[in-house]
Amino acid sequence: MDEIEVRELTPEDEAGVARLFAACEDYFVAATGAPALAADVQSLYYALPEGADVDQKRLLVLCRGEEIVGLVDLVDRHPDAASCSVGLFLVAPDVRRAGVGTGVARRLIEEAAGRGMRTVTATCPSGWEPGLGFLRGLGFEVGVPRAMTGDTIGNRTRYPAETGLHTARLTLADR
Repeated sequence: MDEIEVRELTPEDEAGVARLFAACEDYFVAATGAPALAADVQSLYYALPEGADVDQKRLLVLCRGEEIVGLVDLVDRHPDAASCSVGLFLVAPDVRRAGVGTGVARRLIEEAAGRGMRTVTATCPSGWEPGLGFLRGLGFEVGVPRAMTGDTIGNRTRYPAETGLHTARLTLADR
């Protein structure tokens, strides 16, 4: 497997992220009931969980050479100062099950622990078994799906097909 570079998303990466979103239609349909839209790349910059500020947001791309093969959307110091939250951890279908996601996740977990984080939380759409298995394989405790109510999720409009999310928690102090 080629080495995977993890770096901050830049505006020049938007076309590559749009291609990644199109390749990951299976995830978006499972999560929202519809494929990703072109505007979904731009909305990454602004999508935040309730109570988070834009300065806490980090968007990371996973690159194999010049190709973007993954994306991580996380919020530092959320929901509290010793935690970080992962909203999206997306890996291209052609590199899934090759250890790319697991390798990057472990690096990011070590980085979070090194920065003093004690907890990592993540969400996964109800019924997205690849994501639930991924989280369990990393040692996350996956909770029962939480029903969604209302018209919004964080600061964005909820799609009608978004009916439930699992919240997963990894305690870094135990590592």
